Amino acid sequence: MAKIHEECGLFGIFSPDIGEVAEDAYYALFALQHRGQESCGIVVNRAGVMHGHRDLGLVNEVFGHQTLSALGQGHIAVGHVRYSTEAGGNRRNAQPLTINHVKGSLALAHNGSLTNTASLRRELELAGSIFHTTSDAEVIAYHIIKQRLNSDSIEQAIIRAMAALRGAYTLVLMSPRKLIGVRDPLGFRPLCLGQRDGAFVLASESCALDAVGADFLRDVEPGEVVVIDDNGPRSFKENCHNGLKSLCVFEYIYFARPDSVVDGSSVHKARQRAGALLAKNHPVEADVVIGVPDSGIDAAVGYARQSGIPYGIGLIKNKYIGRTFIQQTQQQREDSVRIKLNALRSTVYGKRVVLIDDSIVRGTTSARLVKLLREAGVSELHMRICSPPFLYPCYFGTDVDSQEKLIACRHSVAEIAQIIGVDTLAYLKIEDLPQLPEFYQAGLCNACFSGQYPVDVSEAGGKNWLEEPIK
Repeated sequence: MAKIHEECGLFGIFSPDIGEVAEDAYYALFALQHRGQESCGIVVNRAGVMHGHRDLGLVNEVFGHQTLSALGQGHIAVGHVRYSTEAGGNRRNAQPLTINHVKGSLALAHNGSLTNTASLRRELELAGSIFHTTSDAEVIAYHIIKQRLNSDSIEQAIIRAMAALRGAYTLVLMSPRKLIGVRDPLGFRPLCLGQRDGAFVLASESCALDAVGADFLRDVEPGEVVVIDDNGPRSFKENCHNGLKSLCVFEYIYFARPDSVVDGSSVHKARQRAGALLAKNHPVEADVVIGVPDSGIDAAVGYARQSGIPYGIGLIKNKYIGRTFIQQTQQQREDSVRIKLNALRSTVYGKRVVLIDDSIVRGTTSARLVKLLREAGVSELHMRICSPPFLYPCYFGTDVDSQEKLIACRHSVAEIAQIIGVDTLAYLKIEDLPQLPEFYQAGLCNACFSGQYPVDVSEAGGKNWLEEPIK
């Protein structure tokens, strides 16, 4: 694991008229490709019948012109891009899932990870359910369908099913006549609502709204169910918990695109704020500040402005290679890193350099970046990280699943600096995290740094990590 892994990106569109909703989903998934690069899929609702295609690969690999045309026109579409965590790289786990049941049909796309998947799945299996995937999405879909048998509407079934779900889940669903967005009661993952003419759009990030020409209306609230049909959007807030929130702070640090607005706050500005905080708390004498593309760039600009040290472009990214963690083996990841970035010698040669990056997981990627810059002739290298050290597993949809993978669990900051080869190393303070979003409303999930989980994670293999010191 070279970098922290994210899981998925969601999109849905409801149009009152039959049109090219598959193309809208296609363009939106391009905008969300950074959230998942292993598999993708689109399902189109045409006259109440669902037509879909999903497969392993990037959006442009899975959806050629012929495949996209075969989906045809419709008035509702749901799209999904995925990076697997627990479920692994298997075509069966690609989404959206499409399920036919006694009261109709359902397409579902999911982002996040449940902490009580095992017990929910066991309950369904004992009742006769047969699973075709190993993903949480199928467990969620079956629980919704179970409630639908005794509910007057699909939204009522979803609201009832939410009572059994624990952990992180953002959903975009489609029934024969409705598009539905769901956000878990703590809002671990983002979801927003937009509008284009008479059509309404749901997406994981606002950059996907921009990609299809939709105007941002608002974020979906934690616990809210938004139902869109011929009468427009309706909101159901039975599962909203009085403003409590645990949005993953890494949305601002790394996951989201810088041109997105997440829960009212600009990601671009949040990253610049992180860089400025690093400059205030961890100053150093240097000649140039550079950032690791892409998420380190904005933070590097913030560091430079705050410190007065000039900003420079010190690393060039090969735009035709995806994020390092899309490779499934460690050797593949190492090979891709070697061709992903190159040092710009004219910027760094003979200079004292401040290098800004979003995080350190294993330390292997950082060590290779440092080697690149050393070979390019830097005289001093000072690394600043826009997040605190990773010390605890995450159970909410990112792949920080073992302390064995985390270099900060085994080494001090000084030791890490020596291992990766920098002159100095410093991290963002955990108490500074609430200052990143422009409009901070308590709270942010920082469990991977603090060990303080906002929900019970014992069933997912977790424990009270604060009772045991990190060794």
